[in-house]
Amino acid sequence: MTGNLKFVVDGMLGKVARWLRIFGYNAEYLGGVDDFKLIRYAKKSGRILLTSDLELYRFALKSGVNVFHVEGSLNEADKLLKVVKEFKLKLSLEVPSKTRCPICNYPLKKVKPKNVEGLVPEQTLKTYKDFWVCSNRRCRKIYWKGKHWRQIRKIVEKAKGRNF
Repeated sequence: MTGNLKFVVDGMLGKVARWLRIFGYNAEYLGGVDDFKLIRYAKKSGRILLTSDLELYRFALKSGVNVFHVEGSLNEADKLLKVVKEFKLKLSLEVPSKTRCPICNYPLKKVKPKNVEGLVPEQTLKTYKDFWVCSNRRCRKIYWKGKHWRQIRKIVEKAKGRNF
């Protein structure tokens, strides 16, 4: 991973935040937060503000915030690729060992299959050996490398082949 970059993502880039988390980057998503609070939070936390809002981008720049504008007219994949290119991020799936929860941004923790008995479908428990649980006590979402994981891999491989 490229350094210890941390992002704060505005309400217009929620899918970008999820993808960044999947790649292991710390990306706080603050949807529904007014511009002033976003700027204060980015400044106080030292996070890079990602926004599609040109007015917010300009105001954040004037306020001394590290901010990057992602064109709102782009499709979701291209929005993510713009961020990846700008910050030289790795499209690496060292996951789930490095992945953060796509829902709440907390790190995932590997657990034994017996720890998820009764929490995942029985067939899933029989089919997969590796499970990860969100470390956030309020979330506790469970992940495994199922069909969805194969789709994520395909998307990443396709994205790696694109020039932006």
